[in-house]
Amino acid sequence: MAELIERGVYRLSSPAYIESYAAAVGSKEGKGPLGGCFDEVIEDSHFGMKTWEKAESRFQLEAVSLAVRKCGLTKEDIDVICAGDLINQCTGSTYGLRELEIPFLGLYGACSTMAEGLLVTSMMIDSGTAKRTAAVTSSHFSTAERQFRFPLSYGGQRTPTSQWTCTAAGAVILTKYAKKCGIVGGCIGKITDMGVNDVNNMGSAMAPAAAETIRRYLAATNTAPDDYDYIITGDLGTVGSKLIVELLQKENIDISKQHKDCGVMIFDSDEQDTHCGGSGCGCSASVLAGYFLPMLERGNISNILFAATGALMSPMTLQQGETIPTISHLVHITSNV
Repeated sequence: MAELIERGVYRLSSPAYIESYAAAVGSKEGKGPLGGCFDEVIEDSHFGMKTWEKAESRFQLEAVSLAVRKCGLTKEDIDVICAGDLINQCTGSTYGLRELEIPFLGLYGACSTMAEGLLVTSMMIDSGTAKRTAAVTSSHFSTAERQFRFPLSYGGQRTPTSQWTCTAAGAVILTKYAKKCGIVGGCIGKITDMGVNDVNNMGSAMAPAAAETIRRYLAATNTAPDDYDYIITGDLGTVGSKLIVELLQKENIDISKQHKDCGVMIFDSDEQDTHCGGSGCGCSASVLAGYFLPMLERGNISNILFAATGALMSPMTLQQGETIPTISHLVHITSNV
Protein backbone atom coordinates (compact mmCIF):
# COMPACT_ATOMS: atom_id res chain seq x y z
CA MET A 1 0.00 0.00 0.00
CA ALA A 2 1.05 3.59 -0.56
CA GLU A 3 3.00 5.26 2.24
CA LEU A 4 1.52 8.49 3.57
CA ILE A 5 4.50 10.82 4.05
CA GLU A 6 2.42 13.69 5.34
CA ARG A 7 -1.12 14.88 4.81
CA GLY A 8 -1.85 14.75 1.07
CA VAL A 9 1.65 13.56 0.11
CA TYR A 10 2.27 9.89 -0.56
CA ARG A 11 4.80 7.43 -1.97
CA LEU A 12 3.64 4.32 -3.80
CA SER A 13 4.80 0.95 -2.47
CA SER A 14 5.59 -0.02 -6.07
CA PRO A 15 5.44 2.13 -9.22
CA ALA A 16 2.35 2.50 -11.36
CA TYR A 17 4.09 1.88 -14.66
CA ILE A 18 3.27 3.84 -17.78
CA GLU A 19 2.32 1.38 -20.52
CA SER A 20 1.06 3.74 -23.19
CA TYR A 21 0.00 7.30 -23.89
CA ALA A 22 -1.45 9.36 -26.73
CA ALA A 23 -2.41 12.91 -27.63
CA ALA A 24 -4.85 14.20 -30.24
CA VAL A 25 -4.98 17.94 -30.91
CA GLY A 26 -6.66 20.49 -33.14
CA SER A 27 -5.30 22.42 -36.09
CA LYS A 28 -4.02 25.46 -34.14
CA GLU A 29 -2.17 23.23 -31.67
CA GLY A 30 -0.75 21.25 -34.55
CA LYS A 31 0.72 24.44 -36.00
CA GLY A 32 2.41 25.32 -32.69
CA PRO A 33 5.98 24.58 -31.60
CA LEU A 34 5.07 21.05 -30.43
CA GLY A 35 2.97 20.14 -33.46
CA GLY A 36 5.23 17.28 -34.50
CA CYS A 37 5.03 15.62 -31.07
CA PHE A 38 1.34 14.74 -31.08
CA ASP A 39 -0.04 11.42 -32.28
CA GLU A 40 -2.79 13.00 -34.33
CA VAL A 41 -3.63 16.50 -35.52
CA ILE A 42 -7.32 16.93 -36.39
CA GLU A 43 -7.68 19.71 -38.96
CA ASP A 44 -11.48 19.84 -38.62
CA SER A 45 -12.33 21.38 -35.23
CA HIS A 46 -15.79 19.83 -35.54
CA PHE A 47 -14.15 16.41 -36.01
CA GLY A 48 -17.02 15.52 -38.33
CA MET A 49 -19.64 16.15 -35.65
CA LYS A 50 -22.60 18.56 -35.54
CA THR A 51 -21.70 20.40 -32.32
CA TRP A 52 -18.53 21.54 -30.56
CA GLU A 53 -19.42 19.41 -27.54
CA LYS A 54 -19.74 16.25 -29.62
CA ALA A 55 -16.43 17.13 -31.25
CA GLU A 56 -14.70 17.31 -27.85
CA SER A 57 -16.16 13.95 -26.89
CA ARG A 58 -14.70 12.48 -30.04
CA PHE A 59 -11.28 14.00 -29.30
CA GLN A 60 -11.28 12.27 -25.92
CA LEU A 61 -12.40 8.94 -27.37
CA GLU A 62 -9.69 9.24 -30.01
CA ALA A 63 -6.95 9.80 -27.42
CA VAL A 64 -7.99 6.73 -25.42
CA SER A 65 -8.35 4.59 -28.54
CA LEU A 66 -4.91 5.65 -29.79
CA ALA A 67 -3.28 4.83 -26.45
CA VAL A 68 -4.94 1.41 -26.35
CA ARG A 69 -3.92 0.56 -29.91
CA LYS A 70 -0.33 1.74 -29.46
CA CYS A 71 0.39 -0.92 -26.85
CA GLY A 72 -1.56 -3.69 -28.55
CA LEU A 73 -4.38 -3.82 -26.01
CA THR A 74 -8.14 -3.80 -26.36
CA LYS A 75 -10.70 -1.87 -24.32
CA GLU A 76 -11.42 -5.06 -22.36
CA ASP A 77 -7.88 -4.90 -20.96
CA ILE A 78 -8.59 -1.62 -19.14
CA ASP A 79 -10.09 -2.22 -15.70
CA VAL A 80 -10.99 1.39 -14.85
CA ILE A 81 -10.93 4.72 -16.65
CA CYS A 82 -10.82 8.09 -14.89
CA ALA A 83 -11.80 11.06 -17.02
CA GLY A 84 -13.03 14.62 -16.89
CA ASP A 85 -13.28 17.87 -18.83
CA LEU A 86 -14.50 21.45 -18.53
CA ILE A 87 -18.06 21.07 -19.81
CA ASN A 88 -20.84 20.97 -17.20
CA GLN A 89 -21.31 17.51 -15.68
CA CYS A 90 -18.17 16.23 -17.51
CA THR A 91 -20.21 15.99 -20.70
CA GLY A 92 -17.20 15.51 -22.95
CA SER A 93 -16.06 12.48 -20.99
CA THR A 94 -19.34 10.70 -20.35
CA TYR A 95 -20.67 11.08 -23.87
CA GLY A 96 -17.29 10.38 -25.44
CA LEU A 97 -16.40 7.25 -23.50
CA ARG A 98 -19.81 5.61 -22.99
CA GLU A 99 -19.35 3.27 -25.96
CA LEU A 100 -16.19 1.77 -24.45
CA GLU A 101 -18.15 0.16 -21.60
CA ILE A 102 -15.15 0.42 -19.27
CA PRO A 103 -15.80 0.98 -15.53
CA PHE A 104 -15.74 4.75 -15.24
CA LEU A 105 -14.97 7.39 -12.62
CA GLY A 106 -15.78 10.96 -13.64
CA LEU A 107 -13.44 13.61 -12.21
CA TYR A 108 -13.45 17.38 -12.13
CA GLY A 109 -10.34 19.35 -11.35
CA ALA A 110 -10.66 21.88 -14.18
CA CYS A 111 -7.26 22.11 -15.91
CA SER A 112 -5.69 19.99 -13.14
CA THR A 113 -7.83 17.00 -14.14
CA MET A 114 -5.01 15.04 -15.82
CA ALA A 115 -2.89 15.11 -12.68
CA GLU A 116 -5.94 14.23 -10.58
CA GLY A 117 -6.68 11.30 -12.88
CA LEU A 118 -3.09 10.06 -12.63
CA LEU A 119 -3.21 10.35 -8.84
CA VAL A 120 -6.36 8.24 -8.62
CA THR A 121 -5.36 5.64 -11.22
CA SER A 122 -1.84 5.21 -9.82
CA MET A 123 -3.22 4.58 -6.33
CA MET A 124 -5.65 2.04 -7.76
CA ILE A 125 -2.76 0.19 -9.39
CA ASP A 126 -0.74 0.29 -6.17
CA SER A 127 -3.64 -0.96 -4.05
CA GLY A 128 -4.39 -3.88 -6.37
CA THR A 129 -7.81 -2.51 -7.24
CA ALA A 130 -6.89 -2.67 -10.93
CA LYS A 131 -4.19 -4.18 -13.15
CA ARG A 132 -4.54 -1.54 -15.86
CA THR A 133 -6.10 1.91 -15.67
CA ALA A 134 -6.48 4.87 -17.98
CA ALA A 135 -6.51 8.59 -17.21
CA VAL A 136 -7.81 10.91 -19.91
CA THR A 137 -9.03 14.46 -20.25
CA SER A 138 -9.87 16.96 -22.97
CA SER A 139 -10.81 20.54 -23.75
CA HIS A 140 -12.05 22.39 -26.81
CA PHE A 141 -11.68 26.08 -27.54
CA SER A 142 -15.26 26.51 -28.69
CA THR A 143 -16.96 24.56 -25.90
CA ALA A 144 -15.03 26.50 -23.25
CA GLU A 145 -15.69 29.89 -24.82
CA ARG A 146 -19.40 29.14 -25.08
CA GLN A 147 -19.64 28.06 -21.44
CA PHE A 148 -17.31 30.44 -19.63
CA ARG A 149 -17.00 33.59 -21.70
CA PHE A 150 -18.84 34.87 -24.77
CA PRO A 151 -20.43 33.25 -27.83
CA LEU A 152 -17.79 33.16 -30.57
CA SER A 153 -19.92 35.32 -32.84
CA TYR A 154 -19.90 38.07 -30.20
CA GLY A 155 -16.40 39.11 -31.22
CA GLY A 156 -15.39 40.26 -27.73
CA GLN A 157 -11.93 41.74 -27.20
CA ARG A 158 -9.52 39.41 -25.40
CA THR A 159 -7.47 40.98 -22.62
CA PRO A 160 -3.65 40.79 -22.56
CA THR A 161 -3.67 38.33 -19.63
CA SER A 162 -6.10 35.89 -21.28
CA GLN A 163 -5.17 32.42 -22.47
CA TRP A 164 -6.37 30.30 -25.39
CA THR A 165 -8.27 27.13 -24.48
CA CYS A 166 -6.62 24.23 -26.29
CA THR A 167 -8.54 21.87 -28.51
CA ALA A 168 -6.80 18.72 -27.37
CA ALA A 169 -7.03 15.46 -25.47
CA GLY A 170 -4.43 13.29 -23.76
CA ALA A 171 -4.60 9.76 -22.36
CA VAL A 172 -2.21 7.68 -20.25
CA ILE A 173 -2.52 3.96 -19.53
CA LEU A 174 -0.98 2.71 -16.27
CA THR A 175 -0.21 -0.90 -15.37
CA LYS A 176 1.21 -2.98 -12.54
CA TYR A 177 3.51 -4.74 -15.01
CA ALA A 178 7.08 -3.40 -15.17
CA LYS A 179 7.85 -0.84 -17.90
CA LYS A 180 10.53 1.79 -18.51
CA CYS A 181 9.00 4.55 -16.40
CA GLY A 182 6.23 5.05 -13.89
CA ILE A 183 4.58 7.13 -11.20
CA VAL A 184 6.19 6.72 -7.78
CA GLY A 185 4.41 9.34 -5.70
CA GLY A 186 2.23 12.40 -5.65
CA CYS A 187 0.72 15.32 -3.81
CA ILE A 188 -2.99 16.08 -3.54
CA GLY A 189 -3.49 19.81 -3.81
CA LYS A 190 -5.26 22.15 -1.41
CA ILE A 191 -7.91 24.61 -2.56
CA THR A 192 -6.29 28.04 -2.75
CA ASP A 193 -8.11 31.34 -3.26
CA MET A 194 -6.11 34.56 -3.35
CA GLY A 195 -9.09 36.74 -4.23
CA VAL A 196 -8.63 36.90 -8.01
CA ASN A 197 -11.99 37.25 -9.78
CA ASP A 198 -10.87 37.91 -13.36
CA VAL A 199 -11.63 34.88 -15.54
CA ASN A 200 -9.19 36.27 -18.09
CA ASN A 201 -6.29 36.16 -15.62
CA MET A 202 -6.27 32.54 -14.54
CA GLY A 203 -2.48 32.31 -14.45
CA SER A 204 -2.32 34.74 -11.52
CA ALA A 205 -5.15 32.89 -9.78
CA MET A 206 -3.55 29.43 -10.14
CA ALA A 207 0.14 30.19 -9.52
CA PRO A 208 -0.16 30.25 -5.69
CA ALA A 209 -1.82 26.81 -5.71
CA ALA A 210 0.95 25.35 -7.87
CA ALA A 211 3.64 26.94 -5.70
CA GLU A 212 2.08 25.49 -2.54
CA THR A 213 1.80 21.97 -3.98
CA ILE A 214 5.37 21.94 -5.27
CA ARG A 215 6.69 23.33 -1.98
CA ARG A 216 4.81 20.67 0.01
CA TYR A 217 6.10 17.81 -2.12
CA LEU A 218 9.72 18.96 -2.05
CA ALA A 219 9.60 19.45 1.72
CA ALA A 220 7.87 16.13 2.44
CA THR A 221 10.26 14.13 0.25
CA ASN A 222 13.35 16.07 1.32
CA THR A 223 14.21 16.81 -2.31
CA ALA A 224 15.24 19.96 -4.15
CA PRO A 225 14.52 21.32 -7.64
CA ASP A 226 17.95 20.12 -8.83
CA ASP A 227 16.83 16.53 -8.20
CA TYR A 228 14.47 16.79 -11.16
CA ASP A 229 14.99 17.34 -14.88
CA TYR A 230 11.77 19.32 -15.15
CA ILE A 231 9.14 20.70 -12.81
CA ILE A 232 6.15 21.03 -15.10
CA THR A 233 3.06 23.15 -14.55
CA GLY A 234 -0.01 23.27 -16.70
CA ASP A 235 -1.21 25.73 -17.48
CA LEU A 236 -0.13 28.98 -15.88
CA GLY A 237 0.74 30.78 -19.11
CA THR A 238 3.38 33.49 -19.23
CA VAL A 239 1.96 35.59 -16.38
CA GLY A 240 1.46 32.68 -13.98
CA SER A 241 4.82 31.12 -14.89
CA LYS A 242 6.68 34.25 -13.88
CA LEU A 243 4.64 34.50 -10.70
CA ILE A 244 5.23 30.92 -9.50
CA VAL A 245 8.99 31.35 -9.79
CA GLU A 246 8.81 34.56 -7.75
CA LEU A 247 6.53 33.00 -5.11
CA LEU A 248 8.85 30.04 -4.55
CA GLN A 249 11.98 32.18 -4.56
CA LYS A 250 10.52 34.02 -1.58
CA GLU A 251 10.66 30.66 0.23
CA ASN A 252 14.23 30.04 -0.94
CA ILE A 253 13.13 27.52 -3.56
CA ASP A 254 14.49 28.26 -7.04
CA ILE A 255 12.76 26.32 -9.85
CA SER A 256 13.75 28.77 -12.59
CA LYS A 257 16.07 26.24 -14.30
CA GLN A 258 13.68 23.28 -14.13
CA HIS A 259 10.32 24.96 -14.66
CA LYS A 260 8.35 24.37 -17.84
CA ASP A 261 4.72 25.34 -18.39
CA CYS A 262 2.52 23.44 -20.85
CA GLY A 263 0.47 26.55 -21.59
CA VAL A 264 3.59 28.46 -22.61
CA MET A 265 4.99 25.57 -24.64
CA ILE A 266 2.02 24.56 -26.77
CA PHE A 267 1.63 27.81 -28.74
CA ASP A 268 3.86 30.48 -30.20
CA SER A 269 2.03 33.31 -28.45
CA ASP A 270 3.33 36.00 -30.80
CA GLU A 271 2.82 34.20 -34.09
CA GLN A 272 -0.46 32.53 -33.09
CA ASP A 273 -1.99 35.44 -31.15
CA THR A 274 -2.74 33.44 -28.01
CA HIS A 275 -1.66 36.21 -25.61
CA CYS A 276 -0.47 34.43 -22.43
CA GLY A 277 -0.51 30.93 -23.95
CA GLY A 278 -2.71 27.86 -23.79
CA SER A 279 -5.13 26.57 -21.17
CA GLY A 280 -7.79 23.89 -20.78
CA CYS A 281 -7.73 20.31 -19.50
CA GLY A 282 -6.34 19.08 -22.80
CA CYS A 283 -3.36 21.43 -22.69
CA SER A 284 -1.24 19.78 -20.01
CA ALA A 285 -2.59 16.31 -20.87
CA SER A 286 -1.52 16.52 -24.51
CA VAL A 287 1.87 18.09 -23.73
CA LEU A 288 2.58 15.43 -21.11
CA ALA A 289 1.59 12.59 -23.44
CA GLY A 290 3.05 14.12 -26.58
CA TYR A 291 6.28 15.67 -25.34
CA PHE A 292 7.45 14.73 -21.83
CA LEU A 293 6.56 11.02 -21.60
CA PRO A 294 8.33 10.18 -24.88
CA MET A 295 11.43 11.95 -23.54
CA LEU A 296 11.29 9.81 -20.40
CA GLU A 297 10.84 6.63 -22.39
CA ARG A 298 13.74 7.47 -24.71
CA GLY A 299 16.00 8.19 -21.76
CA ASN A 300 16.52 11.89 -22.56
CA ILE A 301 15.31 12.71 -19.05
CA SER A 302 14.75 10.56 -15.98
CA ASN A 303 12.82 12.48 -13.33
CA ILE A 304 9.93 14.96 -13.54
CA LEU A 305 7.27 16.51 -11.37
CA PHE A 306 4.00 17.11 -13.22
CA ALA A 307 1.86 19.68 -11.38
CA ALA A 308 -1.26 20.45 -13.37
CA THR A 309 -3.26 23.47 -12.23
CA GLY A 310 -6.98 24.18 -12.25
CA ALA A 311 -9.32 27.12 -11.74
CA LEU A 312 -12.40 25.68 -10.01
CA MET A 313 -14.84 28.38 -11.05
CA SER A 314 -18.22 27.92 -12.68
CA PRO A 315 -20.31 30.28 -14.84
CA MET A 316 -22.80 30.58 -11.97
CA THR A 317 -20.24 31.63 -9.33
CA LEU A 318 -18.65 34.11 -11.71
CA GLN A 319 -22.03 35.69 -12.37
CA GLN A 320 -22.49 35.96 -8.61
CA GLY A 321 -19.21 37.85 -8.25
CA GLU A 322 -17.29 35.09 -6.49
CA THR A 323 -13.51 34.84 -6.57
CA ILE A 324 -11.76 31.91 -8.24
CA PRO A 325 -10.76 28.90 -6.08
CA THR A 326 -7.78 27.07 -7.59
CA ILE A 327 -5.92 23.82 -7.08
CA SER A 328 -2.82 22.00 -8.24
CA HIS A 329 -2.24 18.24 -8.07
CA LEU A 330 1.20 16.72 -8.57
CA VAL A 331 2.57 13.36 -9.69
CA HIS A 332 6.21 12.28 -9.61
CA ILE A 333 7.14 10.37 -12.77
CA THR A 334 10.55 8.72 -13.17
CA SER A 335 12.47 6.17 -15.23
CA ASN A 336 14.45 5.24 -12.08
CA VAL A 337 12.10 2.37 -11.31
